[in-house]
Amino acid sequence: MSKVQRATIDALMRQAPFDGSLPPERMRRDFEAQMTSGPAPAGVSVTPSVLGGRPALTVEPEGGATTGTILYFHGGAWVFGSPATALQLTAALVRRTGARAVSVDYRLAPEHPFPAAVEDGLAAYRELLDQGVPAERIVLAGESAGGALGIVTLLAAREAALPMPAAAVAFSPGLDATLSGESMTTKHDADPLFSRAELATVFTHHLAGQDPAQPLLSPALHADPAGLPPLLLQAGSNEVLLDDSTRFAARAAEAGVDVRLDVTEDVPHVFQAFEGMLDEADAALDRAGRFITDALAGPLDGVA
Repeated sequence: MSKVQRATIDALMRQAPFDGSLPPERMRRDFEAQMTSGPAPAGVSVTPSVLGGRPALTVEPEGGATTGTILYFHGGAWVFGSPATALQLTAALVRRTGARAVSVDYRLAPEHPFPAAVEDGLAAYRELLDQGVPAERIVLAGESAGGALGIVTLLAAREAALPMPAAAVAFSPGLDATLSGESMTTKHDADPLFSRAELATVFTHHLAGQDPAQPLLSPALHADPAGLPPLLLQAGSNEVLLDDSTRFAARAAEAGVDVRLDVTEDVPHVFQAFEGMLDEADAALDRAGRFITDALAGPLDGVA
């Protein structure tokens, strides 16, 4: 893998570090402009849709989907982002798996603080089931806050006695709203994007004064992962959120969950977004694609 590529990405991200004190409208506008300025993703079709009462984008491979549905949740610290900002990542998984994806525009804080996004995630999953999509043919996926939303949607679905999907994939998920991981300190200088202070500032919108020490806000500390489906957690070693993945993976393994912790050295938060620019991004997406393909290839419930 290329040290030059990693250094270039690090320098690029340090030119515009995250500022959690900006007004939400400004963060939304800037992030949308940054993430949608490139060409449309190749090899897929994109169609506006609705799922769980929320706007969505349905992304399908050219020639049509083969099997399965990826329920995708975008990142953005619960405050900004949209299916459009995550479109390149969503398309990358669609191309690698042949599955269709539905990326949901869940409600954002501060207008809709916790638990609004979780309610939307659960509603989207429930509607897929109601449409007749077998749980064994659904994989949840997302990046950053969206990766966390995938995990907590699993927890909410379990509590609602819904069948578990085939698997879930989370890229650099934020799984500890208390921001208490050691990596918040040990990775402070290595992380080109985030700091504990900036995350604490932006998280106030999502928390809206609520206690962060609860399972659906800090599952790395307080959730019981028992009964969850196979999980793939991918993170970079150069991010303050690293311990969110490592601690939740440890809890999941202790609870008997089939969990894979995939940490790539010397790369930042959601490095997978640099597909085509960073060898490690392409390789990680390849691994995620194989994980999803294998999960969706399993037999339907009750079918040998």
